[in-house]
Order: sequence, then C-alpha cells, then structure tokens
Amino acid sequence: MVRLLRPLVRGRTYTRLLHMWVPVAGVSVWLWIEPGLPWVPLLVLVPLGLLPRVREAEVMQARLLLTPDEAEPDFATRPATAWRDRWRTVLWLEFRTLLGGVVAYATVWLPIIAYALAARTVGHETEDLPQVTGPSNWMFGLLAPLPLVALYALVAGGGAVLTAVARRLLGPSVAERLAAVEERTEQLLERTRIARELHDSIGHALTVAVVQAGAARAANSPEFTARALTAIEETGRAALEDLERVLGVLRESERPASARPTLTDADRLLESARASGAAVDAEVTGPLETLPGPVSREGYRILQEALTNVLRHAGAVPARVRVAAGDGLLTLEVHNPLPDGRPAPGRGSGLRGIRERAALLGGRADTGPDGDGDWQVRVELPLG
Repeated sequence: MVRLLRPLVRGRTYTRLLHMWVPVAGVSVWLWIEPGLPWVPLLVLVPLGLLPRVREAEVMQARLLLTPDEAEPDFATRPATAWRDRWRTVLWLEFRTLLGGVVAYATVWLPIIAYALAARTVGHETEDLPQVTGPSNWMFGLLAPLPLVALYALVAGGGAVLTAVARRLLGPSVAERLAAVEERTEQLLERTRIARELHDSIGHALTVAVVQAGAARAANSPEFTARALTAIEETGRAALEDLERVLGVLRESERPASARPTLTDADRLLESARASGAAVDAEVTGPLETLPGPVSREGYRILQEALTNVLRHAGAVPARVRVAAGDGLLTLEVHNPLPDGRPAPGRGSGLRGIRERAALLGGRADTGPDGDGDWQVRVELPLG
C-alpha cells in the first residue's frame, strides 16, 4: 500500500503533470477562438516538429520536468538533422499534446465528479452535473473516492508512460549512438596519444639530463661540464617546446597535428644522444621529407624512445642507428651493447609504447638480442 502511494510524495510526479499541461495551454487558446476546428493545433505541430532545433527544446523540457532527478538521462544532445529523427519529433509532439489534453480534461472534471458524488450523499443539489442525478443515497458516498483514484492513476501512470515515450522518441538514434561511440573512442585515443607524447618527450629530456649530469660529475673536467650543461639546456628547451605542443592539443582541439616534430628533425635526437656521451653511428637514407605525416611523426617518437632506452639502460655506449625509407616501407633500427651487469630493457612502458605506435600504423616492432650479442629495436612501418 505504501509503495502504491509513494508517487504522491515524489516531486517528479508533479513536474511530469506540469509537462503534460504545457501544450494544452496553446490548444485551449485555439479552442476558445475556434472550437469547431480542434484538429488545427495537431496539424500545425507537423511543420513545427520538422525544424531541427525543436528537438533540442523538447529535450530540455524533458530533462527538467520528466527526469529532474537523473543526472544523465538518455536523451539526444543535438538537433535532429536526419529526416527520420525529425519525424520522430513530430510523433512526440502529437503524442504529448493528445496525452496532455486527456490528462488536463481529467484533472478538471474528475475532482468535480468526486465532489458531486459526495454532495449527493448529503442531499445537496447538483443540477449542473446531469451525470450525477437522482435522490440522495449513501451509495454516492461509496463512489465518491473512485474519480480521485482514477485521477491519481492517470497522473502517475500518464507521467510514467510519457517519460518512456520521450526516451524512445527523443533519445538518440542508432546513427547518433554510433557517432557518440566513435567520438568517445577518438577522445580516448587522443588521450593515449598525449600520454605517449609526454612520456617520450619528457622522459627523453630527463634521461639525457641525468646522464649528462652524471657524466660531467665523473669527468671532473670544466670543458666537458660546459658541454654537458649546454646539452642539458638544449634538450630542456626542446622538451619545453614538445610540452607546449601537447598542451596546445589540450587547449585547442583544432590545433593541427603537423606542428609535431617529424623524422626530418631526427638530427636533433642524434645530437642530443651524442652530447650525452653515446657514440651514435647514424645511417639515414631515403626521402624523409616526403613521408606521410602520421608515419613521419610516429617514426620520430619511436626513434626518440629507442635512443632514450639506450641511455637509460645502457648509458653512454656506442649505438648504431639506421633510418631507411623506400619501397613502400620505413625501417627504423637501433643497436647497442648492454654493459655487463645491466638488465635488458625487458617489457617496460617504453618498449610497449614503441609496439603500440607501430601497431597503430599497421607496422611491426621487434625488440631483443640481435645476432651480434647487442640489443636491437627494429620497426617497420608501411608507407601506403
């Protein structure tokens, strides 16, 4: 019993009733002007519902009045651009108006009928209500609550039905749901890319700075210390530029990806590694300036992460770097020896990032010992 009466103390019961009353106001004005043409308001709703922005207005009302206690109700968030969605809006307006008219009529007359039944019980005259006539009788008293019960059921049930229909007709279509999923996926991919950008750029700069500082302290040479400080400064400036690019992506969603470094800037990475004490033997072949943008940008980050791993895990050791573009393939190779007692890179986040970048472009990445006993990173990226 308590459960049946619970809607009486819920605010949404009355906001839904208000939502059903709203369209009746305009219809009532028209019926007062021209009562012989009650179908005209329903006809006017057809072109009105075809306007794309009307769905936005209806969704706003539905959020405020039908689902006031829901943080994220399942309604569309954009104008109805597809014709199928526009006709769903038309159907919603027609249904809302018809149901609102029934509820408004019952809200007025059912309480009056309940009063008339109670009045006839005690002998009061109700000539203006011919449906409640006859001599006074106690039976009228038993019937008096029934109109109020019917009104309660109509208000509570009508609000629930209207809300269910609103979710159906004002909710996003299948195409809109797919578009929302794709947009969410793009956002997640962008966040992952930004995380990789920060890891590669800042991680490289910090690794170079740590190696340079340690080497300068061990060398105990003013000339070497000056070169180390210069390398740390240049690497730090480059990292700040990369950080500014990443923050620009966060601030401006339309910022072009072309602002990111590409393989044409590979000399900066090689000089940074050499300044850290590593003897880098580089072989660069092929037209790097004509590489597709995504391949060139991701190739730069892969090379950066591979050199960072050399400095982090092996220190200032000789490294062989090969970058070759041609025959529809970009090949990146980094070989370096592992000093005794130092662990291999294993499965750290750096190697995982290299594999993820390669897989994202449909390529492959192989890491591990090569035939000469050195550690190698070999990545192949298709150009087409």
